Amino acid sequence: MEKSDKFIERKILIGLIVSDDFIRAIAPIWSMHYMVASTAKILSSWCVDYFKKYNKAPFRDIEGIFTEKIKKGMQKDDVEYISEILESLNEEYEDAGNFNSDYLIDQTKQYFSTQRLKQYAESIMNYVEEGDIVSAEKEALSFVPSGDDESSHVIDPFSNPLLIKQAFTEQSESLIRFPKALGQFWNDQLTRGAFIAITGPEKRGKSQILLEFAMRAMMNGNNVVFFQAGDMTEKQQLRRMAVYLAKRSDRERYCGERQIPCVDCWYNQTDDCELSAREQYGIRLFDPDMEQKKITFDMLMEAKQDYPEYKPCRNCDKIRGAVWLEYSPSVKTLTWKDAYKIMKAWQKKHNKKFKLATYPNETLTMQEISNLLTLWERQDGFVPDVVLIDYADILAPDYDCSRLDGRGQINKIWQRMRKLSQEKHCLLITATQAAASSYDKETLSLSDFSEDKRKYAHTTATYSLNQTDEEKKIGIMRIGELVVRESEFDRTRQVKVLQCLQRGRPFIGSYF
Repeated sequence: MEKSDKFIERKILIGLIVSDDFIRAIAPIWSMHYMVASTAKILSSWCVDYFKKYNKAPFRDIEGIFTEKIKKGMQKDDVEYISEILESLNEEYEDAGNFNSDYLIDQTKQYFSTQRLKQYAESIMNYVEEGDIVSAEKEALSFVPSGDDESSHVIDPFSNPLLIKQAFTEQSESLIRFPKALGQFWNDQLTRGAFIAITGPEKRGKSQILLEFAMRAMMNGNNVVFFQAGDMTEKQQLRRMAVYLAKRSDRERYCGERQIPCVDCWYNQTDDCELSAREQYGIRLFDPDMEQKKITFDMLMEAKQDYPEYKPCRNCDKIRGAVWLEYSPSVKTLTWKDAYKIMKAWQKKHNKKFKLATYPNETLTMQEISNLLTLWERQDGFVPDVVLIDYADILAPDYDCSRLDGRGQINKIWQRMRKLSQEKHCLLITATQAAASSYDKETLSLSDFSEDKRKYAHTTATYSLNQTDEEKKIGIMRIGELVVRESEFDRTRQVKVLQCLQRGRPFIGSYF
């Protein structure tokens, strides 16, 4: 038995044992003859029989099935082998509740097709070796491609309720979730198979937002891989991760007293709210007729000095978002020992796999990314739910694109990122630099894409990072919709996100 067969059959068994979606897709096309290992033949047949009776995967019932089979009589060797494999699978299927079933379904169909072809080829060669050319030709002509071969992408959309169910289920599964306004803005798009791009001028915080995605993906129980394509070194990326988790900087100048933005209500600041849930009454910071966007950092600081007793309020559903500043005392500078303790504690709390791959600028290719994902899957069963690439513009073109011009190479990179999100059934998120002409613009548009404008044609959603100098001083980032493929969107619609990047906090709160 080849190592590759053993690897995929192990994954197939896990899917058959723990995933209702997987076994529903595979049971109709399964055949014992497609499995090479004798234990895989036996275990998979138990799972399929169980599914036919109960319409679900056996999960822990597989152990009860095994016990009953022993009572009815089994070969001693089979008992030992199956006991061993169930024990070895135990840890894996305990943690398989969030595994990527869609990707495994694709792999299994391909494996079954391969096994079927091997069997036909073996039968034909046996006839040839026996000198029975007529039978060999008949066997060859009798081959009929399976409708479930990987090469077949044709379905009847009207007769299979399972396919329709899966289409709706997949779309509703958010792999990363944000609270409040940003959650309303983003969550529905952060699903399997999606390809998200974040665009903004240089030094606007794109990398830190990608890191926020990565950490929240882990918090939500996903396997995550972060490809650092050259914007930062490995050491820089590790420091940034540690600062994010510690919420304090490794640089002394950022550890002193600070004013950190927080969400408030404009009706509270203008003293125009009479609701009982309000924090206090009788303090008017700003005139109700004033435009919120004209409020500066200095005006907020002056209001804090004039009304030290003022309290921000966000106690009801009728909140009209506004920004306030809260005093944050000085903190201890982050050391490597502190960082190590914090990162170990995080890993223990969020027990999912995270891989960081760092490359020099313009050396990482999409082919290399694909090769690495295949290697990790075969080495330790790592299949990512979320893939982040920081960032697309500094990826190198694949070798087969060397004859294309610059724009053609860029387009091919973005095409292949989209292909990866579809093939792996993962959420892929990257960033892209806005054109130089956008640096002084208050709000970005599609015309501000750098290089090839076809970039956004490949994404399922593209968002802009917008910020004036005054907003940067306060800690406000406006995120806008440029392209959202699967829903209505408004390019004038923006969500305001509060930040303190100096303390590793790309997301503090949000409001519309």
